[in-house]
Amino acid sequence: MPPYTNPPPQGGRGFWSLAAGIDRWTVLVVGLAMLLALPVLTVFLTALQPPGEVWRHLADTVLADYVLNSVTLMIGVGVGTLLIGVPTAWLTATCEFPGRRGFEWALLLPMAIPAYIIAYTYTGLLDFAGPVQTFLRLTFGWTRQDYAFPEIRSLPGAILMLALVLYPYLYLLAQAAFLEQSAAVLEVSRSLGAGSWRRFLTITLPLARPSLIAGMSLVQMEALADYGTVQYFGVSTFTTGIFRVWFGMNDATAAAQLAALLLLFVLTLLVLERLSRRQARFHHTGQRTQRPPRLRLSGWRRWLATGACLLPLLLGFLIPAGQLIVWTWRTAPQVVDDRFLELAGHSLGLAGGAALLILLLALLLGYGQRLRPRPVVRLAVRSAGLGYAAPGTVLAIGVMLPFAAIDRNVDSWAREWLGLSTGLLFSGTLFTLLFAYCARFLPAALHSVEAGLTRIRPSMDDAARALGAEPHGVLWRVHIPILRGSLLTALLLVFVDALKELPATLILRPFNFNTLAVRAFELASDERLADSASFALAIVLAGIGPVILLSRAISRSDHAPLP
Repeated sequence: MPPYTNPPPQGGRGFWSLAAGIDRWTVLVVGLAMLLALPVLTVFLTALQPPGEVWRHLADTVLADYVLNSVTLMIGVGVGTLLIGVPTAWLTATCEFPGRRGFEWALLLPMAIPAYIIAYTYTGLLDFAGPVQTFLRLTFGWTRQDYAFPEIRSLPGAILMLALVLYPYLYLLAQAAFLEQSAAVLEVSRSLGAGSWRRFLTITLPLARPSLIAGMSLVQMEALADYGTVQYFGVSTFTTGIFRVWFGMNDATAAAQLAALLLLFVLTLLVLERLSRRQARFHHTGQRTQRPPRLRLSGWRRWLATGACLLPLLLGFLIPAGQLIVWTWRTAPQVVDDRFLELAGHSLGLAGGAALLILLLALLLGYGQRLRPRPVVRLAVRSAGLGYAAPGTVLAIGVMLPFAAIDRNVDSWAREWLGLSTGLLFSGTLFTLLFAYCARFLPAALHSVEAGLTRIRPSMDDAARALGAEPHGVLWRVHIPILRGSLLTALLLVFVDALKELPATLILRPFNFNTLAVRAFELASDERLADSASFALAIVLAGIGPVILLSRAISRSDHAPLP
């Protein structure tokens, strides 16, 4: 049964009846979606301007490095997360070994650590003056010339750092895909003589292929969007180049052109991911599926599986978190003061306000799309999700340019007609930062809201409307109580994403306004790694809650009764 839709407004009832099929909900949803797509559209329109001297200088000197390093980073992180996420997901989903139940949720914990924070911790651990090299010199009596040690501040180091914190995205999708596979298919292949390794290569992996490609595309987009890690490691990529051109060369057009080129990389990834899903033809034909029995590992294999799951957890969470705790224990008395509490208040207030605003927008767009399932509405809602594919630096430019122009025009008008200056009404306040957060993180909340709405039968809408409820009444009295779980999950996920966000905050924050993420970045850039630990640890602790919620959802899915 299709979703309930109101009949079109009758003539003679005001402005909304001027055009057939146009009503308040359609205008609201399309208008909000187009507003949220404004940053991406601004970047592309600005990039169409003729290239100037700065762009020609970039093309002659560093543009090739930006392209090469960004592509290498994207491919390296994709392969790294694939090598970590797929084996651990397969082991926890299909095998029985010591510690499996704990690893099911613990392998998600690296999601709570931003990539730039894990970069700081490993730099402190592995630098020449760090505890690892110091221990080697003291133990073996070596000098600096007696041994060679890998340089962590490098492109391979950045790839490793990003892979350690981004693999949970692929792990989540891969584990869900493995859990959903039917025992019947695997039993048929076994009856035809296929061994366990051949079944994995020819049955299990092809069935999970769409999820693996989607997860790897998401990871690669996150790698392209990273700024804190590559900047700290001195790796030249598009994101660091955008910052240099914007702040160092003061050329907005060249920065927008770099941003547009980066967006083309991201959109290419999205198109390839969509095409791969369309070409995939691996699916179950039956309506009932029975999960295969877990493979009980024995002997050295069971301990190898435990070690394979423990290693990414150790490198991606336990060691960095332990180092942060040690640094915090040493420096907290000097760092945790009124200023720290002020920054924590800024971060929590900003992230909380952004999460509530984004949740409201996701509710309006998701319910509006359900209420008016027209092509123009669906297209508009999809366009509102473009910001999630855009790195923070790109969105910051796309937000700053139009609102700075508005500020200039308003100030000029006020000076001419009122004899006063209005200053930076938009671009110098938290408004632009909140707007960038909405454009960047809306899809995370919208996906959760849409998934919850699909579980509500359209007949419930029909019954409420038959009893005289208006559309907003149906949303408030029927949908929101049912969606409480989905809304809470979306709220927490967006809250943590906003709390960790760095590049857009660096560009758009008002004067004399700092957050925990910005302060940790500033201290680490000054090589005060131990002093940055308290700020970084506060961000990590705030991210653990949503990770636990995700792990509980996976656990319920794993042990839920089959239909």
